[in-house]
Amino acid sequence: MSHTTLIRVEQLSRYYGDHCAVDDVSFALEKGEILGFLGPNGAGKSTTMQMICGNLAPTSGQITVNGLDILDQPREAKRDLGYLPETPPLYRELTVDEYLSYCARLHRLPRNRQRQALDYAKERCGLSDAGERLINNLSKGYQQRVGIAQAILHSPPVIILDEPTVGLDPIQIREIRELIRDLGKEHGIILSTHILPEVQESCTRVQIIHHGKLVLNDSIEGLTRQMRASSLQVTTRQAADPARLAALPGVQSVAGLGDFRYRVFHDKDANPAEAVAETAVTLGWGLLELVPERRSMEQIFIDLTGTPAPSATASTAGRPPSPGRDGVVASATPSPLSTSSAD
Repeated sequence: MSHTTLIRVEQLSRYYGDHCAVDDVSFALEKGEILGFLGPNGAGKSTTMQMICGNLAPTSGQITVNGLDILDQPREAKRDLGYLPETPPLYRELTVDEYLSYCARLHRLPRNRQRQALDYAKERCGLSDAGERLINNLSKGYQQRVGIAQAILHSPPVIILDEPTVGLDPIQIREIRELIRDLGKEHGIILSTHILPEVQESCTRVQIIHHGKLVLNDSIEGLTRQMRASSLQVTTRQAADPARLAALPGVQSVAGLGDFRYRVFHDKDANPAEAVAETAVTLGWGLLELVPERRSMEQIFIDLTGTPAPSATASTAGRPPSPGRDGVVASATPSPLSTSSAD
């Protein structure tokens, strides 16, 4: 994987009056990374996304996109961004080809490159046979593909996707996840989502924001290590002696769960499973079960934020439409690409 830094966010803060929505946030996105961006409602996630896209000026801090400062060189920096808001910015009365041709002009692609760009985007998004179809007649999954196609039409180094699988059925979700993983091989991707399994399935790195501060910034491998809880659940045929278990090397404490079941808490760097099994057999307790326990990603989310993790099936029905703003396309013309969503 190339380690080209595509986005660098340094000491980013944003105030609304006296309220600090984003507080001294710093992170980077490398080429080939898919960064999952999580946070409870009102945590500052959407505000951060808007600042990265250039839709909202930070109170302090710096954002560079492919080496370009988003405030000093907004037009040039936005050319290196592709953006799909939560509600795809589609004109449903147009065919796929008509819509993508319009987007190509908004991106100011030279006329002699537009056909090649359309063919590339349609091929990557599985739309090669859908060019003449009306967008209104496409399934929700295929409409989402069209939205992603407009985001990659100008081959931007950075792609930002906001809730790309909301409202899709399980088969469509799987297809979009595969597409995101495929795009992540050549681009840097920021994936904003409320669906925790989405991060585990699609991302290479995850960060969680809470009360405007980053409370987690780790690789998926590091997150997996955190999910390995430092405890064992032990079930015996006869009553065990918690004091004997607690005396084993690496064991911190033992909690009785009833019905001859015990939870053995141990140091992260020491796994006493073998010693527990040997002790249970030697003392004739009748070992029935010895299971290492795992924390779910939902539990990690709750531990870090104190907030119940959002449901993977949460509906966005009834949410008011997002207001139009200056989006990633450097054009004064009102366009479907200038839509964003807020916390």
